[in-house]
Amino acid sequence: MKTNIYILVLTFSLITNMLNAQEVIPITKADVLRKVSENNTAIKISEQEFIQAKADYRQTNAVFLPNISVSHTGIVTTNPLMAFGSKLNQEILTASDFNPDLLNNPSQIKNFATRFEIQQPLINVDGIYQRKAAKTKMDAMALQTERTNDYLIFEVDKAYMQLQLAYKAVDVLEKTLEAANANKKIADNSFKQGYLQRADVLAVEIRVTEVKNQLQTAKSNVKNASNYLSFLMNDSSNTILMPSDSLTVSMLRLDDKKVSENRADIKAMQLASGAYESMYKADKMTFLPTLNAFGSYELYDDKVFQGAANGYVVGAQLKWNILEGTKRFGKTQKSKAEYDKSKLEYEQYVSQSNLEFNKAKRMLLDAKNRLELTKLALEQSKESLRIRTNRFKEGMEKASDLLLAESQYAQKQLQYYQTIFEYNYAQAYLQFLTKE
Repeated sequence: MKTNIYILVLTFSLITNMLNAQEVIPITKADVLRKVSENNTAIKISEQEFIQAKADYRQTNAVFLPNISVSHTGIVTTNPLMAFGSKLNQEILTASDFNPDLLNNPSQIKNFATRFEIQQPLINVDGIYQRKAAKTKMDAMALQTERTNDYLIFEVDKAYMQLQLAYKAVDVLEKTLEAANANKKIADNSFKQGYLQRADVLAVEIRVTEVKNQLQTAKSNVKNASNYLSFLMNDSSNTILMPSDSLTVSMLRLDDKKVSENRADIKAMQLASGAYESMYKADKMTFLPTLNAFGSYELYDDKVFQGAANGYVVGAQLKWNILEGTKRFGKTQKSKAEYDKSKLEYEQYVSQSNLEFNKAKRMLLDAKNRLELTKLALEQSKESLRIRTNRFKEGMEKASDLLLAESQYAQKQLQYYQTIFEYNYAQAYLQFLTKE
């Protein structure tokens, strides 16, 4: 007995926890868009990719800015050349140091050198084109981030409409279940009075069970749609969302729309091709000489971090790597192929975008035609159900005919709302494809 009580208490506790976990929260599409823009992981990833590209571009400042370094080196040596040079740098050389015995066998000497070095690029044509490529890549990543935002707005539109559609299905099936239960009550009374056979009552009961199963599936679809919206908002709470507005037909002006080359992703592809072109030119420029200035200021002493003697060096270097085997030829050939490939990919992407646009226009037209037909079919099935229900109450209609009319009416309602979703989705998709 105690075991049974414990099981009942545990079951009640589990059911209570499940009900509490499935909290229903009303939400508007504006709220979803705001939370997606603030929290969506895909947007954050895209932003980090832009920061990476920006960091790559900042590295190319080395083409113009100097490279400055400071070092402090200490040595102890009896090497004849090093010992003589160290004394010379420390400015402590005397005439006695020219004694051949001392030159050949010097005493141990310490030398500490502090060196300030600067290297200043003057002419590096390949570096200039590499910097241009990095800048173009950064701009392309900024456009890709913008297009990611556009895509998520479209995805929110679709997901929000799916949630609206799921609630419409629940509403339709709840009303259908209510009507089915009412018909079951009529059928039971008619059976008791001898107007119906047991098989007719069983058919009505089967219909009630079918509607219950469909309603359960519809409620699961509500949870699935809610979970997906929560995923887009990066919200891990186990809540059921309820749209603040119902699914209705949207009317947008899309007659003069077309795919523009200024669309963010298309422009990004164009810029990416430009970056490949700059890298190709940079590889060609490696055949030219480079000119760099350099200088150093040095402090010498036999004690750490001292500088009794000093000196400086200033100069410039013109360097020309005439041949590095066939390495540069192969690298240039590769970058040329990458540039040509990027141009072909850009043309293919534009062509594919126009293909998707034409397909979306036909999809919108088909959805519009279906919307008119399903609306008419819904009105007809509603009237047919009304007539058959009244006749069934009077015992003038077969139970099978009523069940068929009831099933058709529920089906036409679901088809009508599904068509509204498809029509609105087609408009949203066209708007996404034509956004500049």
